[in-house]
Amino acid sequence: MLLAQDLNAIQNASGLPTWYLFVQPVFFITIILTYVFPLAGILLLVYLVAGGLQMMLSRGDPKAIQSAQGKITNALLGFVIVFVSYWLVKLLGQIFGIEIFGDIFKL
Repeated sequence: MLLAQDLNAIQNASGLPTWYLFVQPVFFITIILTYVFPLAGILLLVYLVAGGLQMMLSRGDPKAIQSAQGKITNALLGFVIVFVSYWLVKLLGQIFGIEIFGDIFKL
């Protein structure tokens, strides 16, 4: 894991200002991924519940039931996409030796 002393060592060795180190893509990716996966999980849950409520409140209307089934299907498909992308990020972090990707999901 990249620590503050590592950042200071890189700064001293390269002569670059500290702010420059945080402009690099790996830091943005790390910050974004830390918040994207939990947010996606919450949104998937809300979307799934909304589809279920719509189905319960459809009162037998075929179009409303079909719309609710579409929402539920999309929520489950979204869950699969988020699940696969989570493991893909962890796998790519292992393959390319990017340790910070392995530490993204630890609290």
